[in-house]
Amino acid sequence: MSLPKPSERSLHEGSLSPYRIYDVEHWSKLRADTPMTLSINEIRRLQSLNDPISVEEVERVYLPLARLLFHYVKATQGLFQATAQFLDMKDRKVPFIIGLAGSVSAGKSTTARVLQALLSRWPSMPKVDLITTDGFLYPNAVLKAEGLMERKGFPESYDVTALLRFLTDIKAGKQFATAPLYSHLIYDVVPNETVTISNPDILILEGLNVLQVRDLPPGGDSVPFVSDFFDFSIYLDADEVFVQQWYRERFLRLRETAFRDPKSFFRTFAELTEQDAVATADDIWARINRPNLLENILPTRQRADLILHKGGDHKIDQVALRRL
Repeated sequence: MSLPKPSERSLHEGSLSPYRIYDVEHWSKLRADTPMTLSINEIRRLQSLNDPISVEEVERVYLPLARLLFHYVKATQGLFQATAQFLDMKDRKVPFIIGLAGSVSAGKSTTARVLQALLSRWPSMPKVDLITTDGFLYPNAVLKAEGLMERKGFPESYDVTALLRFLTDIKAGKQFATAPLYSHLIYDVVPNETVTISNPDILILEGLNVLQVRDLPPGGDSVPFVSDFFDFSIYLDADEVFVQQWYRERFLRLRETAFRDPKSFFRTFAELTEQDAVATADDIWARINRPNLLENILPTRQRADLILHKGGDHKIDQVALRRL
């Protein structure tokens, strides 16, 4: 199956756009004197399979973003302290939550880990935790019983109530908040295993549908969205043709690596010929990942505070920042 011809879509700043659009050259200048705190080897360890990132890109894209987030965190903390004083509330720490959304294979994991590393090395040395929404997927047994295995990753495959409860605990300043543990090896939530988050200064929540909204009930009843808990949100964007290509390439690399583990849920894929593996990857993309992208993920892009747009070389070429 051949890939369609790439489109020339990029981010545009129209008269009604809520965003200011920056090319990388302009955006990189906003770094100012923000120091580079990651080594080449650290950056290599942070990147995901088939998602290369260079020191230059960290300097040109992520250091300006880290500087911007520093101002957002400082302003939000100041507002909370002023409000707490006004309301005569007891002092407690409220974590700053960053939401990160985007398609399968867009590079969310790399972006999340790089941001976590950079933010944790601010002079104030904040505690920065990272959680993915994978752990809040329903277990495979539940998905199979409900006929949702082919919809895994779609909004209905997540235990949104549990995710909202977790975010509520974080924003309430509870000392401990727990999230289910997910294993990509077995492609399932690990039974009776959790991840505990303890008093973070900043929490990064990464997932496909974290900017998703739900139907509102009549009568104005409260229906919180996951994004209601975010202080800042990022959407990692790329043309569909490139994301499909990256998914295919990652699938082929996993066929030679993780899929060969006897415990892997996808063990049988390791025996596929390259031609059959390409056909399988394209079929999964067409049946599952593409519909989820077009129906659920991409429509939430405009809800983000910041959009990072990637070109076909995996490099970010444009940044869109929501106007204040």
